[in-house]
Amino acid sequence: MDEVLRFNELLAESTRRHDHLCPRQVIGVRMGMLAGKRLHLELPQTNKRLFTFIETDGCFADGVTVSTNCTLGHRTLRLFDYGKAATAFVDTETEQAVRIVPSHKLRALALQMLPDAKSHWHAQLAAYQQILDEIMFDVQWVTLDLSMAELISRHGVRVNCAACGEEIINEREVIVNGQPLCRACAGDSYYHPNLQASLVNTFETVLETNQSAIK
Repeated sequence: MDEVLRFNELLAESTRRHDHLCPRQVIGVRMGMLAGKRLHLELPQTNKRLFTFIETDGCFADGVTVSTNCTLGHRTLRLFDYGKAATAFVDTETEQAVRIVPSHKLRALALQMLPDAKSHWHAQLAAYQQILDEIMFDVQWVTLDLSMAELISRHGVRVNCAACGEEIINEREVIVNGQPLCRACAGDSYYHPNLQASLVNTFETVLETNQSAIK
């Protein structure tokens, strides 16, 4: 397929998913397309060979997803929330990895190209579809400081947390004193239980059980 036609189709798909088109979606789409060129992969992929580490969420991420078909559901996308519109693309067969980030001069360049645009936003939206890859992006070959084999894990492996009893998949358990714990019970949690609500729920459960026994 002609590259321009494919680019326009990917933008249309990103617009459909996001309900509108914005400059960061354009960056994400073009970044994914460039990764395919550098890694010599046909994208969007129909398998799980490409893995992406994306460094922010939002509309930019939608663009990367559309152009690569890397998703959370396929387990081919991970978020490291660094607040950057950057992505590392990994060929899981060759273990080659390339990190791509927009040039820090990109916003200024868009205004230089389209000084009469309705707004900075409109200048960026139009310019980002025209600027050459070599000017638009900084590309760096990188080595990952993590194991792709451990990240991808093995299908069907599961264990229950020795503390809370919840199931853990993808070998994400932490072994403490010989016992498997989920990360939350091991102290690495993004939440903490609401003790008062837990006590109320426990009381209601006990009450319902007693009422059923009386009947």
